[in-house]
Amino acid sequence: MSYKAPLKDMQFVLNELANLAQINQLPGCEDATADTVEAVLEENAKFCGEVIAPLNHAGDKEPSFWKDGSVTTSKGFREAFRAFGEAGWQGVQHPQEFGGQGLPKLVATPCMEMLHAANLSFALAPLLTDGAIEALLTAGSDEQKALFLEPLISGKWTGTMNLTEPQAGSDLAAVRTRAVPQGDGTFKVYGTKIFITYGEHDMAENIIHLVLARTPDAPPGVKGISLFIVPKFLVNADGSLGARNDAHCVSIEHKLGIKASPTAVLQFGDHGGAIGTLVGEENRGLEYMFIMMNAARFGVGMQGVGLAERAYQQAAAFAKERIQSREVAGSPGPVAIIHHPDVRRMLMSMRSQTEAARALAYVGAGISDIAHSHADEATRKANLAVYEYLVPVIKGWSTEMSENVARDGVQVHGGMGFIEETGAAQHYRDAKILTIYEGTTAIQANDLVGRKTVRDGGAVAKSLIAQVRATEAQLREVQGADFAALADRLAAGSAALEQVVDFVVANARSDVRAVFAGSVPYLKLAGIVLGGWQMARAALVASRKLGAGEGDAAFLRAKIATARFFGDHVLSQADGLRIAIVEDAAGVLALDVEQF
Repeated sequence: MSYKAPLKDMQFVLNELANLAQINQLPGCEDATADTVEAVLEENAKFCGEVIAPLNHAGDKEPSFWKDGSVTTSKGFREAFRAFGEAGWQGVQHPQEFGGQGLPKLVATPCMEMLHAANLSFALAPLLTDGAIEALLTAGSDEQKALFLEPLISGKWTGTMNLTEPQAGSDLAAVRTRAVPQGDGTFKVYGTKIFITYGEHDMAENIIHLVLARTPDAPPGVKGISLFIVPKFLVNADGSLGARNDAHCVSIEHKLGIKASPTAVLQFGDHGGAIGTLVGEENRGLEYMFIMMNAARFGVGMQGVGLAERAYQQAAAFAKERIQSREVAGSPGPVAIIHHPDVRRMLMSMRSQTEAARALAYVGAGISDIAHSHADEATRKANLAVYEYLVPVIKGWSTEMSENVARDGVQVHGGMGFIEETGAAQHYRDAKILTIYEGTTAIQANDLVGRKTVRDGGAVAKSLIAQVRATEAQLREVQGADFAALADRLAAGSAALEQVVDFVVANARSDVRAVFAGSVPYLKLAGIVLGGWQMARAALVASRKLGAGEGDAAFLRAKIATARFFGDHVLSQADGLRIAIVEDAAGVLALDVEQF
């Protein structure tokens, strides 16, 4: 089916929840006026809907393939990527001095969502390229920036992230790839990297691999990892392409989903050594790679939102067309299945969770813009801490949510959802990888516990809880059963989250296994409560606008109804998660290893 971007909801979240007008006042963000942003989103929606979305199902049926070291991408991908670059979509949030549009992350975020919703496999090339651009902007030398950024931002070249090795998995301390200095400022790189998204393809002139490797005198573990630029084709001083580098794709994976995206096994240095150049300082590679990883993790969170939106749209359209059975309350004959209460329940669950995750991510993007662009250093620092807390939640919760939404999408279709031709099954298959790559949900949860909660004694988490409670107080000032119920659910959710944060901080040293046994439920709890907070804020805006006679009344009433559903059906799960974390951590560890 076709994809139609939910522009009305996107604009509502941008303007009413993420405060685009405030972001527009930041230094360097002056071009992000309401009119400009509206025009950008409309053009992006048109491009994604007309150019990218039609390639999604076809790419799943006829994936990219490898032959003799080269990868041919699915039919239409190469032309679409050229059009994507020429239209400037790779550069939405990147600096104008290197050919980008220089717009805030808040504006780039709905563009990310639309691209991922249109075609998840296609969108992975721009996502990884964004990460490479961010890493070079932060840690690259002036020479590296001048040489690599413009072609990456223009879409002439793409970027990759080379972390994982066969023996290492997610444990980067076990990385063995070697980088041997040549005495002229270059290094020869030797090793194998696996799971490299778009590690080889035919869509761009060059591929810029960012590779983690060890120099000969590096200390052991993660402290001895450095980051290197290893291009597919060497780049001359004038920016022209030189000889083929000794970096080769030896195979691509056969996967459950995202089949059109080539996932490569790359071999470096089998024919004399791959030429690389150091990024930043030696032994700081993991620090630099985390810049890419944070950009990619936020992007994967937006993949979850985009895929959930696509699955919801397809399920809602099918439910309006599929005629089956009489209504339970009685009807003259069979009706469209959208009239059946449980189908409505599933559609409301899909819709409300997607809207909550979208709102939380967009608000996070706005906080990131303040962290990078505000004139006051203390304000930047405080907002950066909040954004860093939100990233694992946005990545982990949104992707887990998308898998559930895609599953319900199949269920709404019934038996036809199990048939590939409808496309519902593809969304379900594609969704699974989102909870795995760029750090599994457990890795995101470990980050949320260790780096984002324990390290500051729960200070950032408590600051967010305080804001949730301020919204709860505002809900209690509005008349009506919907607002009273939502206030009660939000109060229970904030109390559960606070108890969990206190438990994590209090027990991180004395009972660390118990704390980490509840890390994923903690992440889900944070997502549910913070997502519910955004839904509550949306309901308050909708109520205010309805009272003033502003806006689309049907849209605003739907906002209130969807927020109420989220409160009753999703936010109400908060106390169960609290119990699992605080009161039953021992259950996770009750059995001996031999008993499994």
